[in-house]
Amino acid sequence: MEKIRNLQPEEIAILQSQGCQAEDWNNILVSLSFDTRYINEVNFSGTVVLGVFEKEFTLPGGVKKHSGLRNATLHNCMLGDNILIENTHNYIANYCIKDDCFIENVDVIVVDGMSSFGNNVQVSVLNETGGREVPIYNYLSASMAYVIALYRHRPKLIERLQELIAGYTKRVTADFGVIGANTRIINTGTIRNVVVGGYATIENSTRLENGTVNSNKEAPVYVGDSVIAQDFIISSGAVVADAAKIIRCFIGQSCHVTHNFSAHDSLLFSNCSFENGEACAIFAGPFTVSMHKSSLLIAGMYSFLNAGSGSNQSNHMYKLGPIHQGIVERGSKTTSDSYILWPARVGAFSLVMGRHHHHSDTSDMPFSYLIEKDDETYLVPGVNLRSVGTIRDAQKWPKRDKRTDPNRLDLINYNLLSPYTIQKMMKAVDILKDLQNLVGETSEIYYYQNTRIKNSSLQNALRLYGMAINKFLGNSLIKRLEGTPFENIEEVRQQLVPTTREGTGEWVDLSGLILPKDQLDGLITDIEERQINSLEMIDVFFHFMHKLYYDMEWTWAYQKIEEYYKVDLKHITAEKIIELVELWKSSVIGLDEMLYKDAQKEFSLTSMTGFGVDGTRKEKQEDFETVRGAFEQNPFVTAVKEHIRVKRELGDELIGRIELLRH
Repeated sequence: MEKIRNLQPEEIAILQSQGCQAEDWNNILVSLSFDTRYINEVNFSGTVVLGVFEKEFTLPGGVKKHSGLRNATLHNCMLGDNILIENTHNYIANYCIKDDCFIENVDVIVVDGMSSFGNNVQVSVLNETGGREVPIYNYLSASMAYVIALYRHRPKLIERLQELIAGYTKRVTADFGVIGANTRIINTGTIRNVVVGGYATIENSTRLENGTVNSNKEAPVYVGDSVIAQDFIISSGAVVADAAKIIRCFIGQSCHVTHNFSAHDSLLFSNCSFENGEACAIFAGPFTVSMHKSSLLIAGMYSFLNAGSGSNQSNHMYKLGPIHQGIVERGSKTTSDSYILWPARVGAFSLVMGRHHHHSDTSDMPFSYLIEKDDETYLVPGVNLRSVGTIRDAQKWPKRDKRTDPNRLDLINYNLLSPYTIQKMMKAVDILKDLQNLVGETSEIYYYQNTRIKNSSLQNALRLYGMAINKFLGNSLIKRLEGTPFENIEEVRQQLVPTTREGTGEWVDLSGLILPKDQLDGLITDIEERQINSLEMIDVFFHFMHKLYYDMEWTWAYQKIEEYYKVDLKHITAEKIIELVELWKSSVIGLDEMLYKDAQKEFSLTSMTGFGVDGTRKEKQEDFETVRGAFEQNPFVTAVKEHIRVKRELGDELIGRIELLRH
């Protein structure tokens, strides 16, 4: 905006002739090249600053409207250049409105007293009755929220984090709001104590109170029809529309909350998609999806979840109220009409089918099926490793990352096999072998954490987990030796030496960010001892861990290769490397062949039921292939075949290089 000045007496006279009034014309300040032509029927009170009105807006359908003020009441407002404000039914008060905004047919836009605009709102996540409150703020990440919600056994840490967030909140608290440049607010009811970033669109919404819409040019936010939002923060790139209701919620980057979805006391992080159903006190990590009317997610922690229609959980047993919580680890699915009675914990990449009342904990059995039979929970460990759906999910998540904001709040590791899941598989193998030794190898049923495991399932799990462990450790070894010419075996051993000391021991999944637990413990200690004294420093730590992932992964894998295969990598021979690569090759190809067979089921005669509705078997097949494509041409099937070819060649190429080093 140019420099500002007072209105000239002749300008005041023109404005009055155009139906304008002011409490005190001396408090109306304008830019040097101000023009009175585009201001009609406006009531001014308090101090109002006006820019220039030179731009014309072209609306959908080709209608043109010149910037200006028409039929509006403004109180204590600062307006940038080329703004259109038209038909405010009540008033706009205590706002700084940036350049090129278009505001039409709104009821009231007001900041009433001091406001933190949704920052430091306490969200009672996981436990509705309190105890795990997460104070939301503009830059909240899934990793930070995980620590605040789940590390309650470290009261000094929680107290310090709450202090830091309160400090940030104090800095953004004000008695005036901001509406960013190029924002459109149309046909909307009440906007009270809300900051709106640039390039946002708010149209046909009902009520927004005490919140922030963190829109920007790279990732605009859309708030649509009949939305009610209270005590909220909406992050960049998000869409909240179609009568969605959010109360005390954090909506992460590029989330979609639409079609009558209602949520309260919930944290929804990057790329979540929620329609039709309901969420209550949930921690929805990245890529949590619930699309169906009858689905209720309650008092649970999820990430990369796909909730089937009618998925439901309950968090009280009619004794002390809704105090129970559950954790469904990353990448899991619930089938239609599935039910889990909290407390319970479901291992990573698992499938939950049926109704489960027995409070099982399968966190050490990833890639499993939980199936209800005769009111009992049957656990089929490891079987999801050969499921085509699991692999397809892993491939689609990176492609479905809709974030366009260069400043990404959540750090997401998409790896299906990582130290986090492999450590659990190693534990699972030990548990299953212990069960065999304890009960006997011929027992028909084994009991584990309120679940039942069939003998055949246990035998199968040992084989599948073994193949996955070989695949991961072999992948790590091959990646380390890839594309490097070696003169002798000593150079190979040198190449295998880890480049960082970080990475040994247990790993954790901070709702998307996978890192060693000792590194997280170090961060927590530094926060408690005030070595880290800003939210930005915590964020830098998380980014550093994410960037260092593959180096730390190798440090972990190096140690595990030595333990698991009982080899000394400092003195490993060419023969032993070739043996490990052959083992890796057979495991990778074996798992891929299982995926190939699983995909084949999708093209069986049973799957063709309902195709070729009035025709013969031949026509049924032709109709199926027209719609679904032929099996061999299916993109996933061709990708599996290509994967087998590439991995075989990769293994053979390394074996060829290492064989030259044999003495």
